Amino acid sequence: MGKKSNPVKDFIAGGAGGVCCVFAGHPLDTIKVRVQTMPKPAPGQSPLYKGTLDCALKTVQKEGFLGLYKGMAAPLMGVAPMFAICFFGFGVGKRLQQKNPGDSLSYVQIFMAGGLAGVFTTGIMTPGERIKCLLQIQADSKVKKYAGPVDCAKQLYKEGGIRSIYKGTAATLLRDIPASGMYFMSYEYLQHTLTPAGGSREDLSVGRTLFAGGVAGICNWGVCLPADVLKSRLQTAPAGTYPNGIRDVYRQLMREEGFMSLYKGFTPVMLRAFPANAACFLGFEVTMKALNWLSPEN
Repeated sequence: MGKKSNPVKDFIAGGAGGVCCVFAGHPLDTIKVRVQTMPKPAPGQSPLYKGTLDCALKTVQKEGFLGLYKGMAAPLMGVAPMFAICFFGFGVGKRLQQKNPGDSLSYVQIFMAGGLAGVFTTGIMTPGERIKCLLQIQADSKVKKYAGPVDCAKQLYKEGGIRSIYKGTAATLLRDIPASGMYFMSYEYLQHTLTPAGGSREDLSVGRTLFAGGVAGICNWGVCLPADVLKSRLQTAPAGTYPNGIRDVYRQLMREEGFMSLYKGFTPVMLRAFPANAACFLGFEVTMKALNWLSPEN
């Protein structure tokens, strides 16, 4: 927990881990967003999707397997810098609490450093998530408004300037600060726990790294899912729908759909969380080992 980090290596390894995360987890992310944002059925009508499997089957039937990868370009383009900034923010958070480089930190301090990482990534995360969600849900409509992520960004800018692109910033912060804290804290705890007595974290097997990363992903989403539902609703709503932002989304959800609506998409989120984050941390650790082999002195 007190290992000194190299920002350049964190940048490269974090980017590699992020790319692994997107490729492994995007299909279930598409299902999650569609389940979260599907319209409330009229009285007597069945919902658009009965659940995770139904959504997956309908998506593949209508759009083919690649339909599950709709909107992937947006998170993929932002993933390398986002993970670089995330791990950089985590490093800054640790260094702010260390009297000397390499000092060990408590798990509470690791959580706080992870929370700071969530603040650092919001600048990239918010527009990327807004564009991704809009592209994911438009496949259900007959009229395709956006040709792709770049066209979506251009149209959002024309409609409301930079504020439109960054719609949902507060909701993203509400989601990512506690979630990032839990993410890094649980990973560090599991890495420490799974390291054999007298051994080093560098000696951990691939299986143990996958397990630690996967469980960290589940802990992350266990904390942030309610805020993610609110964020998805806010970011995909027509302009002016929620004048008071996330508070209006929360009030409407509570009034119309009840408390459990905050956990919409729970199944695809948890099915995705383990493999996506296991892939992320494995990609990070493997790349970091390669970089340390290539440049052991830095």
